[in-house]
Amino acid sequence: MADSVTQSEPSLKRVMGPGLLLLFVVGDILGTGVYALTGRVANEVGGAVWLPFLIAFVVALLTACSYLELVTKYPRAAGAALYTHKAFGLHFLTFLVTFAVMCSGLTSASSASKAFAQNFAEAFDLSLSEGVGLTAVAIGFMTLVALVNFRGVGESVKLNVVLTLVELSGLLIVICIGAWALGGGHGDLSRLADFKGAEGGSPFFAVTAATALAFFAMVGFEDSVNMAEETKDPVRIFPKVMLTGLCITGLIYVLVSISSVALVAPEELGEGDAPLLKVVEAGAASFPLWIFAFITMFAVANSALINMLMASRLLYGMANERVLPKVLGRVHRARRTPWVGIVFTTVIAFGLIWFADLTALGGTTSLLLLCVFTVVNIAVLVLRRDRVEHRHFHAPTAIPVLGAVVCAYLASPLSGRSVDDYRVGGILLLIGIVLWGVTFLHGRATAR
Repeated sequence: MADSVTQSEPSLKRVMGPGLLLLFVVGDILGTGVYALTGRVANEVGGAVWLPFLIAFVVALLTACSYLELVTKYPRAAGAALYTHKAFGLHFLTFLVTFAVMCSGLTSASSASKAFAQNFAEAFDLSLSEGVGLTAVAIGFMTLVALVNFRGVGESVKLNVVLTLVELSGLLIVICIGAWALGGGHGDLSRLADFKGAEGGSPFFAVTAATALAFFAMVGFEDSVNMAEETKDPVRIFPKVMLTGLCITGLIYVLVSISSVALVAPEELGEGDAPLLKVVEAGAASFPLWIFAFITMFAVANSALINMLMASRLLYGMANERVLPKVLGRVHRARRTPWVGIVFTTVIAFGLIWFADLTALGGTTSLLLLCVFTVVNIAVLVLRRDRVEHRHFHAPTAIPVLGAVVCAYLASPLSGRSVDDYRVGGILLLIGIVLWGVTFLHGRATAR
């Protein structure tokens, strides 16, 4: 096993300072989740839609502390897969974690590409067929993302800055419209304590089921650790940047959910795929809705870009740890980007766009990442015995313990999670097991 890139390959280029890293974290967490999930969370819990987002923020904060200890201790690409590899040394487990994280990124990016195609057609009033027309736009968009990714991380993160500011402006519009409408005597704040819209009996189980869903909107902070080898002085800047980014997005999510349920009844908010558009229309009927359609289009574009950046760096990092074939770790000498990993992940994304129905994969993505986060929280405790020469972030022992317990609970059937999440997740992991067998046989053949 190798701990670093071989001498025959150039290293990745360090271009990300604190500002770019903060926008990367904020842009990745905001993503497409809150633009689509607010209504689905309202279906689960009713008017107290803000509570699951708040709990999801706390759970994310616990796991983020574990990630911070590990990324400052081992400031290299590959994130959760690298930490699992170092902690347990089990090739099979490391491969499954790698595959699960990669699947979460690729399904999210592919879903965002389809959403981009739909918003593109609506924004420009195009009559595209549900099949070939929208798929062609989505594949064209994913190709553009791959070209930006290949061009260089500097160009990618600069584009991320623009897209993050655009998607952030959309959420600030919702918050400001909500504050303006409530200040004018419109809306109903009493809905915030209403659990009547929740299905089932106990409000506790309604909240935990909604939290398991809302957690999808809080993921993204973990993607940033895969950019450690392209960050300037990652040991020093990661803790304050990641925690700041999480607090910013957590506050935005709570304020957006309060504005949403105060202006639109929970049962109405849960209908359709554009809940925030209903909030804008209810709070400011004269606001040009086509502007919000453009903002949504840019928000999903940012999600696709960041997830494809993460997936390619994940493959690069694990190829250099000999968990994946070495060819996936090749770096372009001129562009200093992992070009083989970019091509490989883009081809898989093309297949997902063409063949898969990704509309219901938010819950599955959340399930996979909660399982990964459980492993990472345990890995922190295991790796306490591994000493490094430099100083690094140290999380209090209670944090990874509590993080592991809560993440495991939210990933379990006890949280009220849909059976479909386990069905789709099981199929994906089965594919991963098959790929692990192929990789294992490839490794043995190479050794001979």
